[in-house]
Amino acid sequence: MAKVDIKLDAELVVEVMVLAGIGSPQDAVEAVVRDYIARGHRTEARVQARDGGPRREADLPEQPPQG
Repeated sequence: MAKVDIKLDAELVVEVMVLAGIGSPQDAVEAVVRDYIARGHRTEARVQARDGGPRREADLPEQPPQG
């Protein structure tokens, strides 16, 4: 997997480390990013399950004429 180097505010990273309970700055930030991505996937799955899948244009309600 490719790696990237980024610069973050030290206070932000320390807060992430404390909240996550992780001693390594890199591991703490990686855990937060992975959690954010996983949460997005869970949200997508929940919305699709509730709505019965992705919406198509034909499924959308008709818009009243503008004018």
